[in-house]
This record gives sequence, C-alpha cells and structure tokens, in this order.
Amino acid sequence: MLLWRRLCVAIVVIGTVVANLHTAESGGGRPHRILLDTDVDTDDFFALLYLLKLNRSEFDLQAVTVNTNAWTNAGHAVNQVYDILYMMGRDDIAVGVGGEGGILEDGTIQPDVGGYLPIIDQGIGTAGYCRYRQAIPVGQGGRLDIDSNYGFRKSFLPQGRRKYSPLRQPTAQQVMIDKVSAGPITVFIIGAHTNFAIFLMKNPHLKKNVEHIYVMGGGVRSKNPTGCCPQNASSSCQPRQCGDRGNLFTVYTSNPYAEFNIFGDPFAAYQVIHSGIPVTLVPLDATNTIPINEKFFEAFEQSQHTYEAQYCFKSLKMARDTWFDDQFYTSYFMWDSFTSGVATSIMSISNDRTGENEFAEMEFINITVVTSNRPYGVSDGSNPFFDGLKTSKFNLKKGGVHSGHVQARLRDPFCIVKNGKGRCKDGYTMEVSGPEAVPVLVATKAKPNRDSKSSLNREFFRSFLDVLNHPQHTGKFNFTTQFPYYREVLYKPDFGGKKLGKNVVFDMDMSAGDFLALFYLLKLPVEVINLKAILVSPTGWANAATIDVIYDLLHMMGRDDIPVGLGDVFGMNQSDSVFSGVGDCKYLKAIPHGSGGLLDSDTLYGLARDLPRSPRRYTAENSVKFGAPRDTDHPELRQPLALEIWESVLKSLDSESKITILTNGPLTNLAKIILSDKNTTSLIQDVYIVGGHINYDDNTEKGNVFTVPSNEYAEFNMFLDPLAAKTVFDSGLDITLVPLGIQRKVSAFPKILEKLHWTKKTPEALFTRHLLSRLHSLQRKHHRYQHMDTFLGEILGAVILGGDHSITNSAFKVKRISVTATGVEYEDGNMKIDEKNGKSVRILENLDPMTYYALFANRLGDEQQSAVVGSFEEQRRTWSSPPK
Repeated sequence: MLLWRRLCVAIVVIGTVVANLHTAESGGGRPHRILLDTDVDTDDFFALLYLLKLNRSEFDLQAVTVNTNAWTNAGHAVNQVYDILYMMGRDDIAVGVGGEGGILEDGTIQPDVGGYLPIIDQGIGTAGYCRYRQAIPVGQGGRLDIDSNYGFRKSFLPQGRRKYSPLRQPTAQQVMIDKVSAGPITVFIIGAHTNFAIFLMKNPHLKKNVEHIYVMGGGVRSKNPTGCCPQNASSSCQPRQCGDRGNLFTVYTSNPYAEFNIFGDPFAAYQVIHSGIPVTLVPLDATNTIPINEKFFEAFEQSQHTYEAQYCFKSLKMARDTWFDDQFYTSYFMWDSFTSGVATSIMSISNDRTGENEFAEMEFINITVVTSNRPYGVSDGSNPFFDGLKTSKFNLKKGGVHSGHVQARLRDPFCIVKNGKGRCKDGYTMEVSGPEAVPVLVATKAKPNRDSKSSLNREFFRSFLDVLNHPQHTGKFNFTTQFPYYREVLYKPDFGGKKLGKNVVFDMDMSAGDFLALFYLLKLPVEVINLKAILVSPTGWANAATIDVIYDLLHMMGRDDIPVGLGDVFGMNQSDSVFSGVGDCKYLKAIPHGSGGLLDSDTLYGLARDLPRSPRRYTAENSVKFGAPRDTDHPELRQPLALEIWESVLKSLDSESKITILTNGPLTNLAKIILSDKNTTSLIQDVYIVGGHINYDDNTEKGNVFTVPSNEYAEFNMFLDPLAAKTVFDSGLDITLVPLGIQRKVSAFPKILEKLHWTKKTPEALFTRHLLSRLHSLQRKHHRYQHMDTFLGEILGAVILGGDHSITNSAFKVKRISVTATGVEYEDGNMKIDEKNGKSVRILENLDPMTYYALFANRLGDEQQSAVVGSFEEQRRTWSSPPK
C-alpha cells in the first residue's frame, strides 16, 4: 500500500513537472528568479534544499548570500553552502559572503560592507562588539554545532572545487548587486537582515527590480509554547518563556519580545520592512503551529530516498538527540523550510495578492520593527547612532523611534525588571497604527493536512517529504559515494624500540602560525619530542569548529594517535552567570571577523581544504557518562574536552615523568588546568609561552592589538584572556617566555620563503611554503593583511622547545614579570617588569634569525617523520582507482 501511495505521488508530481515545463517552453511565463540570504543554520539548509528541488522552470535560485552575524561563522558557512550546491549539481549558483567595506561616522556606506556586525555597530573594520549576537550560544548547541552541522558537514557532504579563497571570494554585496541588476527578482531573508538592508541603503535605485521580500522572523501576536509548566506540574515549577512574543531563550528575562532573526540586527530589519517593497512575513505566530512532532519525525526517518533527505534527517536527528531537555517535539519548529514552502506556494499563484497558498493562513497586519526603547531622545551611552555625535548617523531624527535606549548586552540593567518580564523590545515586530505602520502580509497559522487520515497533521509536512525525496534534481552523491573506492584509514605510528623524548602538550588557538608550529613539532624526532596531546583554545584567532583542521593535519602526518581536546569557548569570567552557553566578547571583539581574521583562520586562508580529509572530526555525539541528557547513537565519537585530555595524559605518565607545555594562544586552558587541581602543577616540568609584550619604562615599541587603539602595549595572547594570563604567571610554574619583541625579529617573509625554496619538497614543506607565500602576497595586496608577519613569529616557540639553542644562538634572561588584569580595556593584558611583586620568568631575548629560518626549513624538508598522505588531491586520486 505504501509503495502504491508513493507511486501515485510520483506520478502526480512528475505530471505537474511536465505540465510546467510545457508551459515554460511555450512562453507561458518566466521562472521566478530568487536570491536567498541565509545564516546557514540547520533549518536554513532545509529551506535551501527544498528550493533546489523545485521545478526550475518555475523557481530559479540565482544566488545564496551568507548572513555572517548570527548562527554561523562566515568561513564554515560559505564552504558548507558550496558543498551543498556541489552535491546538488548546482555550481552555477552564485555565492556571496562578507566584504571589507565599512560605514563612516557620517553614515556614508562604503562598497562591500560585509555584514559581520549589526548596522548600529558597524565602523570601518570587521572587528567589533557582539551586542545582539551574544544571545546565540557559542559552543555545543550553538555556533560550534551549526558550523560543523553536528559533525555531519565533513562526513557527509561531497567536496567540490569551489571554496572560499581570500580576496577572490565574491562578497555578499557584489552578488546582490549583480543579481538584482540583472532583472526582476524575489528575495528570501531567513537570517538577520544586515546584508539586504545595507544593499537597499546603498543602492536605492535597484529597489525597482525587487518584486517581493519573504522574511522568516519576528513574532507579532505569537505566544511562545516553550518553557511552560505542564498542567499537572507542582507549584515549584517556574514558567520560563511561556507566552512570550519572542524566542530568545538565552535572554528572555531582559527581552521577551524579539525573535532571533530580527534581533540579530533590528535596525536592518526596520530598513527592510520600511523599504516600500512588498513584504510577506512568516513569523513565530505561524511557525509555532508547526513543531517537529513524533509522527513527522518517524515519517521522515522512513523517507530518506535521496542524499538531500538523508542529510536533513541526520541533522534533525542529532538536533533531537542532543536537545537540552525532553521537550524537543514541542520546542523545535519548521522555521525557514516552512517559509520556503509558503513563499513558493504564494508565488505559484502569481495573481493572488491575498497570499493564498497551500500551507499557511495569511492576514495583512500593520507592523513595525522596534529598534530602540522609550524614552526616546535620551543619551545614555547605549546608542551609537546618536551618542557623542553632533549629527546623528544617517540623519536619524533625534527624539524619533531610533533614538532611545538600545539593548547593549544580555543582562542590560535597563532591560531587567525586578520580579517581572524584561522590558526591552529591540527586534520586536510590533503591531502598530499610525505613521510607523507598514501593511505586511503575515502568516498566522500552519494549515492542517488536507488528508485527514494522514499521520502528518500539517500540509507542509507532506510537501516537505515529497519534495526532498523526489528523484528530480536530486543530489549526485555524498562524500563517500563521490569516490568509487573510498575507504577510511587511521594512521598510527609504531614507535616500538624507540626511547621517546620529552613529553609535550601543545595548546593552540588555531591561528595560521600555530599550524606551522604544529608541523614543526611533528617533524622533531620522537626521541627528542613526544607530542602527547593537543589542547585547543577557541578564544583566539579561530572558531571552535576549526578543530577539524587539526585532525586533518595530524592525519596528513600519520599521527591519528594524538588526542585533541577542545577548551572552553569563553575566556575566564566571560560566560554568562545565568546561561553558561552564552557570554561576553569583551576581549574577543578585538579579532576581525573578516579578511585577516576569523574568516581566514577558519579556512586556513583558503587552504584547509587542500589538506587530506581525516576520519576524525568534531562531532556533537554525547554520552550520559559526561553529563548529557541521553546517549546519542555513537557516544564513542564524542569530542573530548581539554581538561579530559589533560587528565588522560597525566594518567599515561610513568612515575618519574613530567609534562612540558607549549602555549601559542590565550592561556585559558592552562589557567583552568592550574585551577582545577593545584597538585597537577607538580607534574608540569616547564611551560613555554609564545606571547606577551614586555613594557619597559623606556619602551617605544608598541604591542599588536591593532583593533583596540587605547591599549598600546598588550599582545593578543595576553589580551584575549588577561585573567587567565595573570593566573598562569602568578602560579609559580617554570615559565620560558617568547615575547612579541623577539618574534618580530623572525618575521621576514622573503627570507624564510627563500630557505623553503631550497629545502627538500616534502608535502609538509610544500604546504608550508604555499601558506606562507599566500600570507606574504595578501600582506602586500590589502591593508587588512598588514599583520600577517605576526603569525611567522608564532613558530618560534616550537623551535626553541626543540632545544636547538646553540644553533640559533639563543640568549635568555630571568626577570620578574607581572600581568595586568583589572577589567580596564586600555591596560588589560599589559606585561611589565615588576621587581617587587612579579614572578621570575626566563625570557628569550636574542637569536640568529637566518639560522632560525634555515633550521625551520630544513626540518620541514627532512624526509624522516614525513607526511603519509600529502593532500586531499592525493586522496581523491587514491579513492578514484581500485586499490593495488
């Protein structure tokens, strides 16, 4: 019976497709051109895949632009989009992300603003504060899981030729301008509105080409069904978000009105809604009526006949299995995919202005978007559009709707009402009358399934499963079926008979220099250095999901035996006291989001995908044993935490052995180790710290925190977590410091590249040369890359740890050092000589740069302990031919 039903559905759909194709071919109408602006959250790629499966003679997806200030980080998001499009055979679709333009104080919008920051905080760079984004969890259950798609992105999606590449990647604004200029187009916005608002403000002459805007976001008359006490609950049950207009589950005590997509940039959403272009809104009012229920989940589990359906179900299942409580089926909704369905159904009935469609009930409602809170016109330091300016930015009206208090942080005191709901309404899509009112077509409720006998209680459930599973326009392959002879191999060396050297743990923040240092450590003879583990600090130059690049590099070098532990995603005292998954970015705001910053670090400047693909990767798999609410399918694949790896390393030591630690990033992990158990410090032989800038009394050389001009003398690794740095330097550990001054002496790109040119061409030497050449080229081409030589200096710690002091003529001095951690931005992370209160530290003060360059290059060219698989291209060739 089930087979017959599917056959009938297939016949009906195929018949419809043929009819539509006939109409298009006979001149019956042009396809609807669509531009999708997305934050690439899980439900976003559900929406993307739904669109890609529709009849192309009716719906022509022209471009995808990535919203970079919400649930994903730009580098991971854009490469996932490329891979999804490759799987679906749609490399013709343009993809735009980022941009390095800024907004001047007078409101002038430069070309190619990247959308990394909300418009209210956008200056001339891509570094800045996380005013609204701090409401989104950073680690598990948040951006880490979305960036990696719970670990499925790299294990499932095939890898094509398109990828992010610095200065070559089309920007979001370029793609929008190109596609809108080409003719009438419909825009879908299923993330924050920053990209499209900037487009409209910069290019008002192109508005005429935008036929309609479909938005998933906001809550007009919605009542949040989550966080409610069951009817039979005891009096001790305290409702949380129950009945709120919004869904900000991390910040509802200060703002119960906003929904995440609109809250991500309220001023941008205001510009879109008030643009004069017809808008259809699919808010929480409607999506709250289409939760993922058990019947749909079970039907989806049985309907995975295409790669795209499999990818969506795997993601949905992992979201369910890792959900923080037992209310998944009443808390997870079809947000963006439902919007795609409603929008395309409306568009297919082109002459119906009432929004008649298959999936949702519609109503015109007069709304606006709240961008600031009453009283208006009062300057309190929260509103950069007005505060400290003679003329408001964009000539906004003083005393107008944009001139009030703007929510500044999670627990903004202005927003907190004692014993009551929060009073801030930033991002609220509020029903209003009067001059601020805009008539918007609003979806108010999901329609029931027309087949009352079906187990699927919503009409869109049926459509979603039918469309994803239809064989037309289906995915070509996944990662494993992309290659006819794919096989997973783990490479673990056999050191039997060798006397292993100094036990080392490497703590890295995954900057470009850290990966070069890791290559060097892996090339040192194991009789000299025994690399026991790697700890990752995601509080520095790269986001947590970039841990996969470490796994790939280790795989390349045949060291799949080395464990990797993920550290805390917040620096000390930076996580929220109420909801630990979110927190402040007081120091991390100094790292640029775009070029030369997180975008490039997360992709290793576009070269990460050249590394061979490791079977090991981050996954969201979890276990009750480690505090999870339930076991997932493969708890053995759970990503270990940094402290867990540290403890396992200690247990593996012989009774007389100790550990040497090399740190190349913020000192968060090491501080947590010290604080976790005072006795463990006795097992630490010594610590090599790359970072810090010693502020001598007569010092004229500045630090390198170039995005925080008020702090002249700090170095990034100390600034990014000053409290951790102070904890480490006050601990009494035997510390060798490799400070910024000496790093700057070994930062000549031409000289190190020359040495690498003459060394033997091992895969690791070739990759290193390629990366350094790219950094050097970028530094010469664009001002955003002026700090690239910083990463050259980061290799130095590994070389010094290797013990080649006599060769490099290294000179050390012992001085008493203290680190400032007062919470004051202009002095945090500063390091100074303090004979009275400082701790003794051995400081590297001199070495021979040319000998150092030669030593590094020669070690990388050594054929001993060389790569076992040189690149992804080598893997591609291997997996494309039968094994010999």
